[in-house]
Amino acid sequence: MRRVLLMLAALALFATTASAQTAEEIVAKYIKTVGGADKIQSIKTLRKLGTLNGGGGFEAPIVEENKRNNMVREEFSLQGLTAVNAYDGHTGWKIEPWQGKKDAEPLGEEEMKQIIEDSDFDGPLVNYQQKGNKVEYVGMEPVEGTDAFKLKVTLASGDVRYYFMDTDYYVPIKIETKRMIRGAEREYETSLGDYKEVSGWYMPFSVESNVKGNPNRAKVTYEKIEANVPIDDMRFRMPVVAPSSQPGTKPPDAADTLPKKADDKKPAVKPATKP
Repeated sequence: MRRVLLMLAALALFATTASAQTAEEIVAKYIKTVGGADKIQSIKTLRKLGTLNGGGGFEAPIVEENKRNNMVREEFSLQGLTAVNAYDGHTGWKIEPWQGKKDAEPLGEEEMKQIIEDSDFDGPLVNYQQKGNKVEYVGMEPVEGTDAFKLKVTLASGDVRYYFMDTDYYVPIKIETKRMIRGAEREYETSLGDYKEVSGWYMPFSVESNVKGNPNRAKVTYEKIEANVPIDDMRFRMPVVAPSSQPGTKPPDAADTLPKKADDKKPAVKPATKP
């Protein structure tokens, strides 16, 4: 009996090791397919210009900018107004111009968690061990009728994503994400496609997402992705709110800011004179 138990334990250990090696192999092939680690690391900035299609004829231009290390800015324009979400590696902030809001304000806790994930320049699979992420191979699963490798990716934050990798090119074709929203767990699906080369790095130019099980999908189509373009760090930093725009602060009167001349100092009452 003891020998049987030892054999079962050895088989379990072998299965675990094989799965770990398989996951590592899949990730390695993915990195090689999209350009290789050296090529990815050579890119320091990205600017993506695209269009968000929310269905029903709704369209809006978007701009996404990323810069090493961990800086991101996302813009969304509608009816002449532009909303901004940004993170400079330390501080997350937003501008929501709807309802007359023009000043930058800090991101909420859940918004911060999301934008920190978005700031990962290379994505969670590249250098995943150094980032504190865990990747496990959990088998094969069909995506729209075609088998795909399924990887369970547990981020350092605790969030879990499932990556479905193409069996020919080893690139992600679908991602399932579990995220806590206002205390409740929600699942999202993201489909990736139309991979194109950007300075030697192959990236998806088509991204569709929706709440899992919901037929309504939002699609982002990138018309242009630029690499290693100059982007000032100030683009990611939270703007300083001018004192005059803070509530309860009255701007100084222009007359009070002008310097006084010596001959302006006249007596308040003119002295009496004899006729």
